[in-house]
Amino acid sequence: MNWIIRNTEKLRYHTNLNDLLNSSWINISEFNWVMSDLDIVNFSKQELPIDLKDNYSIITSENLKEIAEADSQIIWGIISAVKKPEKPIFDIKNPPFAEGNDDAWSNDKFQVKNSSCEITVWDSSFTIVKFKDEELSKKFKAYFNEAIELEKCNS
Repeated sequence: MNWIIRNTEKLRYHTNLNDLLNSSWINISEFNWVMSDLDIVNFSKQELPIDLKDNYSIITSENLKEIAEADSQIIWGIISAVKKPEKPIFDIKNPPFAEGNDDAWSNDKFQVKNSSCEITVWDSSFTIVKFKDEELSKKFKAYFNEAIELEKCNS
């Protein structure tokens, strides 16, 4: 099941990773992460452990934790979780992107082919979270009970 968050009191703002990647539904240390097409506001002004010179970065769970704990808001972007020790599979010449990508709204379209979870940050207004792992999806929905099924939002 795939979800969209429009309104929630659990996030201080779309998309605050520290709030979104809450340990009640995901253990971020089980994954490597692909972050791409990011438009990010870093309120803390601390240097973030991410290099987007190629418009994407593959980061460790430790680096994601550091990014999440910095006071940052992601306006646009794609964040994909790939089970360790797998390497993410995607086209590095055309990395995952959010703005203008209709596939972001499709249930069965994942931009990182072997991702377990893909988060699309849409103009700091919506957070789309897609799952291949049904248990992870159930845990997410239990925590974000206000999330709407992506399919219902599209109809």
